[in-house]
Amino acid sequence: MELMLHLQVIIASTRPGRLGPSVAAWFLECARANGKFDVELVDLAAANLPLLDEPKHPMLGQYVHEHTKAWSATIKRGDAYVFVTPEYDYSAPAALMNALQCLSREWSYKPVGFVSYGGVSGGTRGVQMTKLLMTSLRLMPLPEGVILPFFAQHINAETRAFNPPEISSKSAGVMLDELLKWATALAPLRSV
Repeated sequence: MELMLHLQVIIASTRPGRLGPSVAAWFLECARANGKFDVELVDLAAANLPLLDEPKHPMLGQYVHEHTKAWSATIKRGDAYVFVTPEYDYSAPAALMNALQCLSREWSYKPVGFVSYGGVSGGTRGVQMTKLLMTSLRLMPLPEGVILPFFAQHINAETRAFNPPEISSKSAGVMLDELLKWATALAPLRSV
């Protein structure tokens, strides 16, 4: 039996009152229903990473702090990632940029997709900025993504459950299929 590739769905917002967990719960169900990955939810708020506090450059992988060692072990498990992210002030959340820059080799040769949410832009400007950093970490950002403009109108006020239009689920399926292709194609580079 062939082992399934491991997909990490990472909640990028850490703000109090955030709605990212609701969006992530919806996407997590899409990923599990897709059935092509072993899926894990990762929350940057739980990782609670301080701002770049390692004495040596992440490229060396010589971490001294337990929080960085734990973050490294978490990210090493992943074969592919999906970041569930808002856009803050036309940019990516600081917690997301910090989480990416805390590590180096752990990200290499892995594909990444985005579920972005927000107002009229649906978080796309923040995604574009994040993709620039990701390529320098040898991540492969996919062109396919799930964009959720005016997402708050699809959140139930009582349960906080996110229920977007069907087109969003179709977009998720397309992105997941592409993630599988790229994760499989890049696997030989990850084993070097």
